[in-house]
Amino acid sequence: MAQMANRRLAMTLFSADTCPYCHIVRIVLAEKGISFEVTDVDINNTPEDLKDLNPYNEAPTLVDRDLVLYDHRVIMEYLDERFPHPPLMPVDPVSRARNRLMLHRIERDWFTLVDKIANNQDADAARKELRDSLVGASPIFDQKPFFMSDEFTLMDCVLAPLLWRLPQYGIELPAVAKPLIKYAERMFERGSFQESLTEGEKEIRQMA
Repeated sequence: MAQMANRRLAMTLFSADTCPYCHIVRIVLAEKGISFEVTDVDINNTPEDLKDLNPYNEAPTLVDRDLVLYDHRVIMEYLDERFPHPPLMPVDPVSRARNRLMLHRIERDWFTLVDKIANNQDADAARKELRDSLVGASPIFDQKPFFMSDEFTLMDCVLAPLLWRLPQYGIELPAVAKPLIKYAERMFERGSFQESLTEGEKEIRQMA
């Protein structure tokens, strides 16, 4: 995956093949139709260019001309403001604040557990907690076509990579979580999501 269609402006994204945080950024880029070049990064052996650009030496890192950004949250909000159409955040300050708070909760409640599973830190307990939490939240996904919204937002960009990786995390959702399962299927079928997938990410579901 070298570049996206609907080119607007060339950027460079340092991206790890199966990193969920890099995946989030790639979905935003695809949703906006932004042209970008990918520099594939091996997290265990990062290139010198990245070490010079990012003091934390990690992906994702986005280079837009003279601007260097890291942390997926900073990058995705920058892209939404830099390329306002289609908008992925509400316009009014109150709704934007609510969205940011919900994004924080997703990160704190679910991605913290994802990181524990990925790093094998009390992984069995984290796996059970994540599964139970997702199942408990499932009814929310029956209320609107997207996560708590009638429109596709940054919250969907963040959730889709997590749900795509559930087989990798050893999590199978039960039938009672049907609203969440159906939501995930809709997100996976979306053009921007399909366009964002790396070969390594495609294999996650092929092997499931």
